[in-house]
Amino acid sequence: MSARERIRYMRVFVFFDLPVDTAAQRKEYRLFRKYLVKEGFLMLQESVYAKLVVNDAQANAAVIRLRQHRPPAGLVQALKVTEKQFAGMEFITGSRQSYSELDTLEEFVVL
Repeated sequence: MSARERIRYMRVFVFFDLPVDTAAQRKEYRLFRKYLVKEGFLMLQESVYAKLVVNDAQANAAVIRLRQHRPPAGLVQALKVTEKQFAGMEFITGSRQSYSELDTLEEFVVL
């Protein structure tokens, strides 16, 4: 397998709707959100996070880890898309703020 075949950039999206009625539920929400950030997911919108991975195997591993850290209640969904599909996203309202995203294909980011 060549290097080009192994690197197929993908995005893993996580959509979640968790209950926050009780103190225990709010704690579970905070813990899940902290887990996502620790795993390298970036917030796109409230309750919508995405992570850049280099191939399908990494995407599958990220989904497996999500299953292991899922909260006890609520809905959590994962979606894998190629980087080409992600780049075709249309912004209906608002715009993409280039300074707000550090998750790029560039090898080096100067902060």
